[in-house]
Amino acid sequence: MPITVTLDVMLARRKMKSRELAESVGITEANLSLLKSGRVKGVRFSTLEAICRALDCQPGDLLAYEPDSGSDK
Repeated sequence: MPITVTLDVMLARRKMKSRELAESVGITEANLSLLKSGRVKGVRFSTLEAICRALDCQPGDLLAYEPDSGSDK
């Protein structure tokens, strides 16, 4: 998939553990782990907002677009 989640990078920059972020945002560590690994099909804007608030960042700091090399579009 051409969209990658860079949440782990932002956590490292903020020197925050996943457990702390999950508690702050109000989601389980398991769901945060799925999000970090990119194994989710979507994320609620309210969750994204809470993550950005907790990490003091923008949504673009958490997501990256990397086009597939074999894609025509």
